[in-house]
Amino acid sequence: MTDPAAVERDAAEAASAFAHPAVAPDATATYGEHPDHVVDFYAPRGDTQEPAPLVVLLHGGAWRAPYDRQHVTPFADFLARRGFAVANVEYRRGSSLPHQNAEGPVAGRWPETFDDVAAAMDALPRLAAEALPQADVRRTVVTGHSAGGHLALWAAARHVLPAGSPWRLPAAPMLRGVVALAPIADFTVAEELGVCGGASAQLLGGADHWDERLPYADPAALLPTGIATAVVQGRDDIVVPQQVAEAYVAAAAKAGEMVGLTLLDAVGHFPLIDPAADACAVVAEEISQLAW
Repeated sequence: MTDPAAVERDAAEAASAFAHPAVAPDATATYGEHPDHVVDFYAPRGDTQEPAPLVVLLHGGAWRAPYDRQHVTPFADFLARRGFAVANVEYRRGSSLPHQNAEGPVAGRWPETFDDVAAAMDALPRLAAEALPQADVRRTVVTGHSAGGHLALWAAARHVLPAGSPWRLPAAPMLRGVVALAPIADFTVAEELGVCGGASAQLLGGADHWDERLPYADPAALLPTGIATAVVQGRDDIVVPQQVAEAYVAAAAKAGEMVGLTLLDAVGHFPLIDPAADACAVVAEEISQLAW
């Protein structure tokens, strides 16, 4: 049973992260025909005319419809104020909760969620060049929070997807690295812990599709990537507990790859994307170490 004090702390951290008003982008572009095929761009703040590294941001929310890119716009603005160009990516998600008498998944859509992330990543160099000339796409770092952390890791691993996958790349993507924030990075461990109400299994279409689809979606199965990867995790996270991140890091080590893991004391799930929290500055520094 979860400690009531931990639940109260998590609620307070979530309230702080979601209290910031949404920040409008400097430009918006589309990468497809669906209304969710949208990328918002944030220009680096300040007077410098020098090209800035591009941070691709994938929001979390258990791949569920109520959570869209708007809740991470203050975080996108925070990164822009740190001198980065930022691309805040939207993608198709699953149904709202509660979802009574459902016969299908309520978290994410298979294959649409993955279709969208792949299409957005492929289109970003062109879109950024058109919408945000300050962005240096040669210095791209992908970051994401929670379910978005999963998608960030997955986006960097498309070249090691099983043969025949429609999302597989012939070579590693041109990325400086990945910074995954409290990611749902090991689906098996996440399901054992009941992370986000079984969202990982729902994303794959339910238990009937688990074994078939897991090798195409689980970051812990898509190793090694050869791309610099860092994970930032709060020790007090009760939404995506640190055991999930540790399992991913252990899987990477077993595959012969070193993944950095930064564990933050007295930090839960939401301070990682809360501009008012010290943890957010730690995240920015992790991105800087890969980007600059």
